[in-house]
Amino acid sequence: MASALSDRLSRIVKEMRGQARITESNVTDMLREVRMALLEADVALPVVRDFIARVKEKALGQEVVGSLSPGQALVGIVNRELAATMGAGVADINLAAQPPAVILMAGLQGAGKTTTTAKLAKHLIEKRKKKVLTVSGDVYRPAAIEQLKTVTAQAGAEWFPSTPDQKPVDIARAAIDYAKRHYFDVLLVDTAGRLAIDEALMREIQELHAVLKPVETLFVVDAMQGQDAINTAKAFSAALPLTGIILTKLDGDSRGGAALSVRQITGAPIKFAGVSEKIDGLEVFDAERHAGRILGMGDILALVEQVTAGVDMAAAQKLAAKVKSGEGFDLNDFLDQIRQMKQMGGLSSLMDKLPSGMAAKASEMDMTRAEKDIKRKEGIICSMTLRERTKPEIIKATRKRRIAAGAGVQVQEVNRLLKEFEQMQGMMKKMKGGGLMKMMKRMGGMKGMPKLPGMG
Repeated sequence: MASALSDRLSRIVKEMRGQARITESNVTDMLREVRMALLEADVALPVVRDFIARVKEKALGQEVVGSLSPGQALVGIVNRELAATMGAGVADINLAAQPPAVILMAGLQGAGKTTTTAKLAKHLIEKRKKKVLTVSGDVYRPAAIEQLKTVTAQAGAEWFPSTPDQKPVDIARAAIDYAKRHYFDVLLVDTAGRLAIDEALMREIQELHAVLKPVETLFVVDAMQGQDAINTAKAFSAALPLTGIILTKLDGDSRGGAALSVRQITGAPIKFAGVSEKIDGLEVFDAERHAGRILGMGDILALVEQVTAGVDMAAAQKLAAKVKSGEGFDLNDFLDQIRQMKQMGGLSSLMDKLPSGMAAKASEMDMTRAEKDIKRKEGIICSMTLRERTKPEIIKATRKRRIAAGAGVQVQEVNRLLKEFEQMQGMMKKMKGGGLMKMMKRMGGMKGMPKLPGMG
């Protein structure tokens, strides 16, 4: 995310780390660079001034002067103050209400409000084990109602029907009544957006707020909007008692100014961040971890969480037991490894969370090409019969031609996959009884990172 801001700040951070001695002169020079980086990223001017003043005060105080490694200490201050600007720690969503807990989604058209409503529904179902109902109050765009119906189904929640000829307040009352009668824990209300702030929009959402009495009023803002996001945030904050913010499109090449400004402008904590277009692409926002990403320090904790969530532990243990028993590693196991890689969100999603140094090395590989290669390998194995997957040694010239035609690839690609498989199979035989950890160490491609099937 915020690649331009990240690149510039991580470069400044490297320079700071190299400083053996901190003086007022070099602090002023560095902070001038930081100030320019933040302004270019569309961070609001009052936020920039406040941030620079706080860093300067602490950098020239005892905190850095008495440090054995002042450069490192200065980086620590910048990191902490970035996190403080976005709101320290994690602000959890509040569901402490008589069911159904109503959550009102507010924001401009195009901010990703409808998709975010479904993503939040999925999060509440999977992470909080809640029964969730969604409803659309956007009577001006029939397509928005249908869109909510579709994405709600993808999220595994229930959708309450509404039509363009109804009044939003009537839809809200009917949805609450239905949610109570059917014992829903949470009701998510998607509201109408406009292309710009107008009085009619604000009056309507204020009326909805009065009827719904939501436990949470979440402002959905597009992180790519830059300075416009700040003006929108001010208007919504003045009209509604906002309890939280959801930043969308943080995976885009955005300037990132909204993430740093919107918390201070509205006074409401950032609670979630949209990190991909997928229905599960919503993360609980952690200001400290996000500050680390902006400074090019990566987010190893998020990387571990992503990998852990994507790994089927039962399947991993089954494979370990199979290898240990000497049963052998076949193409079905190889296919499972490829699919686990896809479940983790793909290579580019993993690389995004690496520190900038490691990510730079990783980017030397063409991520798009590597991901296509993984899909191609999956297609080749899926073109094989069950017997061929179990006994790859029977795959001779005629079978190879049939498999290649079925997968839409050249025979050479089938040969390449079989060769990679044989190498891995040989490795497994050598490690019989050694466990999966030994396998991961031996498969080490990039330093500190396991090489996964499909990246040969």
